[in-house]
Amino acid sequence: MALRETDPAEVGGYRIEDRLGSGGMGVVYLARSASGRRLALKVVHAQYADDDEFRIRFRREVAAARQVSGAFTAPVVDADADAPRPWMATLYIRGADLGTHVRRHGPLPLPELRELAAGLAEAIRDIHRAGMVHRDLKPANVMLAEDGPRVIDFGISRAAEFAASDVLTQTGRVMGTPPFMSPEQFSSPQDVGPAADVFSLGSVVAYAATGRGPFDSPSPYETAIRVVDGDAELDGVPSELLPFVQLCLEKHPKSRPSPDELIRLLRDGVLPGPRPTPEAAHTPDASEASRRRRRKRLLLVSALGALLLTAATTLTVLSVNADSTPADGELPAGWQAWHNKSKDPSVDRDPIGADGPFSGCAATGSSLVCAGDDVMATRFALADGRNTWARPIDDTADDLGGGDLGTVIGARAGRVYVYGADDRTAGDLNPYRYTVQALDADTGKVIWKTVTGDSQEATEPNSDQGYSIAVPEGVVAVYGAKGQQYALLDADDGKVRWKRPLPAPDDRMCLLRSAARNAYLVCQKWTGENVTSTSIAQLDPATGRPRWSVTVGKDQDILGQADGRLVVLNTSGTRRTLTLINATSHIVTTVRLSEPQPEIATPALLNGRLYFTFRSGSVRAFAPDSGRRLWESNSTVESSGPPTASATHLYLASPSGRLAALNLRTGTVEATLQGRDDGGTADSNGVGAPLVLVGDALYVPYGIRCVYTVDVRHL
Repeated sequence: MALRETDPAEVGGYRIEDRLGSGGMGVVYLARSASGRRLALKVVHAQYADDDEFRIRFRREVAAARQVSGAFTAPVVDADADAPRPWMATLYIRGADLGTHVRRHGPLPLPELRELAAGLAEAIRDIHRAGMVHRDLKPANVMLAEDGPRVIDFGISRAAEFAASDVLTQTGRVMGTPPFMSPEQFSSPQDVGPAADVFSLGSVVAYAATGRGPFDSPSPYETAIRVVDGDAELDGVPSELLPFVQLCLEKHPKSRPSPDELIRLLRDGVLPGPRPTPEAAHTPDASEASRRRRRKRLLLVSALGALLLTAATTLTVLSVNADSTPADGELPAGWQAWHNKSKDPSVDRDPIGADGPFSGCAATGSSLVCAGDDVMATRFALADGRNTWARPIDDTADDLGGGDLGTVIGARAGRVYVYGADDRTAGDLNPYRYTVQALDADTGKVIWKTVTGDSQEATEPNSDQGYSIAVPEGVVAVYGAKGQQYALLDADDGKVRWKRPLPAPDDRMCLLRSAARNAYLVCQKWTGENVTSTSIAQLDPATGRPRWSVTVGKDQDILGQADGRLVVLNTSGTRRTLTLINATSHIVTTVRLSEPQPEIATPALLNGRLYFTFRSGSVRAFAPDSGRRLWESNSTVESSGPPTASATHLYLASPSGRLAALNLRTGTVEATLQGRDDGGTADSNGVGAPLVLVGDALYVPYGIRCVYTVDVRHL
């Protein structure tokens, strides 16, 4: 990641070479000592340096990290908590964090899971032997180094011997990351001890085995309730590791094994003996048990309030490999600059002639899969661009004009979801059969194929048009002979898990939308030729029924979610206001834009900012929470498609592949690349396709079924 003009040349005598990441509390740099040792050096943001309590916590973090020097932790090399901007340098660990690795490559296989579990157990054993409690063990704080996992970021650890009277544990702050916190971190944060790390260890291993946390829920509140009172979801955890995880996730701290016992369990298969809990001394009557549950819920609500209110002031987000910012040199394995064109997927029938660009692409594993222009899906290798397979949207020998666009609905865990069509005749009719399919991204093999509609009135499950979305549970798509239902197709086998009728189809037009891993149904009510209101409902993934619904003004649609609120904008006419819907409380507020934006501008919500792009190349950035314009710039890219963003730059590309990189903070154009003439000329009225960013590798669709890639650090 490129250094900025405001970045220091050196800190504490260590030469700064590059940025590794950034978070709400500071910036992590790649630094080098005089002897040539590479370090991860984190520097606190200036605004926190004047906070006396923050400095006390930072000194404690440094002291905590200095005491730990195990084989599975990142040792502290140097630090200065009294500098104008406090800093700490640890040994640089090359590799991806566990969260990033699982999202890109899927769950770990059993041998790697055992290695991870053993390494983490040894790491927290060393941390506890030093008298410390980490208190924020999560996938983002586990680095997958070549020689095994390493635990990083002691941002909220504290000395185990500190008494409960310590003023810093009396502030009511709840520290940690909800899906990986222990029950006592919610209900009794001042009493958190080493057993909390054991609980988090079990959650992390379950995540690595399944790709999801054992207590995942749509909101922090629901997650916390599941952690404290609910059962862990452990489907998919290998049977060999299930006892290990179950023991870690015991609700009562005294029922959990020690790290040494966990290590013996992995080595010898010997389970620790039963541990009596305080509740075992007597059996409470029903009224006492009820009072305990009520008190636990009250403590939980109070703790969650503290967690959400103090999220901006706890030192939890600064790690070497932040999820939102790629690490130094993080490129797909074996990556090289390349450009390539998809083979014609219609070789076994009369080709129609390619004349358009891809409508979209998605990356998973080692593959970039694209779709559009009669292509159901085609695969390029992320590393070298080899085009190994391509499939047509319609496998029949003729083309009667049915679905001929193709979109990638979603991608996860090495597979992609796409839609297919079968053109056919039945007497004098030309019905369409539409399917949603899960393909193996590497081979193109069909994993499952589910018919969503089979009639003249069937609806094409096109994600670009709002008729299908990918969610963690699978694909939600418009369903039925006349497209009057919506259904969940299971991620594993494509079976219909539930189906629900679309509301009043005669006077409403409904679209499926997704934001922050949740599914929404956006329905516009029409009276004559006018939209009179829009309802937005969040769907329960278990049943498809609305969890809640709100009504907003006229023709509105969801752009995405920022800071816990859905951002909603009118789809026609001048844009003067934003509608914000709190995803937890469902409270609706409106924010006036400091400058109205015309209908011809295309909106996009990226990394918490709202952008309007124009075919002329102009770009305007706004803050959604205030409506204030942040900057305006001429990108020099005409007819750009949807932009994408890294932690530092906004990227836009034209249909011919002309590329621009704009500084996110100022809007300054800091790099450009000329368009390419080797991809053919697509429709002159079209716009560029969406870009895909994988670490530092940017993939740019252009021309007719073409893609090229660049390292964004060297534009």
